[in-house]
Amino acid sequence: MTSHHARPIEPAALKELRSTDDAGRPPAPFADPEGGAPLRCCLRRSEPGEQIALISYAPLRRWAAETGVDPGAYDEQGPVFIHAEECGGPEPDGYPFTGAHRVLRRYSAEGRILGGRLVEPAESFDEAFAEAFTDPAVVLVHVRAVEYGCFFYEVRRD
Repeated sequence: MTSHHARPIEPAALKELRSTDDAGRPPAPFADPEGGAPLRCCLRRSEPGEQIALISYAPLRRWAAETGVDPGAYDEQGPVFIHAEECGGPEPDGYPFTGAHRVLRRYSAEGRILGGRLVEPAESFDEAFAEAFTDPAVVLVHVRAVEYGCFFYEVRRD
């Protein structure tokens, strides 16, 4: 059973990002020809023909603004896929995009990286999150792709 929750990009942020992304560019929606793009708005893979956009997103910057923290040099932005228009959001349970190697990057309340951990596809993400949050200094975990470092979603201390 899942004890931590995958958090998609928040609806208010998505509304902003569908106008101007975190790099200051307007999105360029397109019909996904093959499907399979990892959507950060609803935490599922796109279907062929769905209207999506590849945007620049700064997850730590947005978390820091919400919590009043200065992420300093750890502020980074990268490419993520979202639906071009508002969608229904994610299903309420489980961890998406776990069928490949993932990195769990841990952050402190000050927005500093505290470490990371490689998670193999067959490993338990529940156990990996529990391990990350055994450190009382960890308040936030980013799940990222190994091959490109792309942000998938965050998990916060409950």
